[in-house]
Amino acid sequence: QVQLVESGGDFVQPGGSLRLSCAASGIIFKINTMVWYRQAPGNQRELVAAITSGGTTNYEDSVKGRFTISRDNAKNTVYLLMNSLKPADTAVYYCNAQILKVGDPRIYDYWGQGTRVTVSS
Repeated sequence: QVQLVESGGDFVQPGGSLRLSCAASGIIFKINTMVWYRQAPGNQRELVAAITSGGTTNYEDSVKGRFTISRDNAKNTVYLLMNSLKPADTAVYYCNAQILKVGDPRIYDYWGQGTRVTVSS
């Protein structure tokens, strides 16, 4: 059984910073792309940032220059460093990963349970 567990969500004032973490556990052979999504109340889930196994990154326009995605392949963990936070960043943040399991050639799509980020004064 593979699980993704997010942590790091909190209440923060505008201009503040947070670092989210998402750790994958289980019988994992390899993790391909890891992605952070977010969903604000009343909105659709949107991609925030993605990182390939080789370290190539991609960001949603509104977070470019403020957010940084990174990963530690040895720990099967992806991070999202969020600086200069704005009230518009308030959302539940979800981790997604494309995972190959040991002994299984298929690629599985896994999601975490979400971690809440609230930016308010």
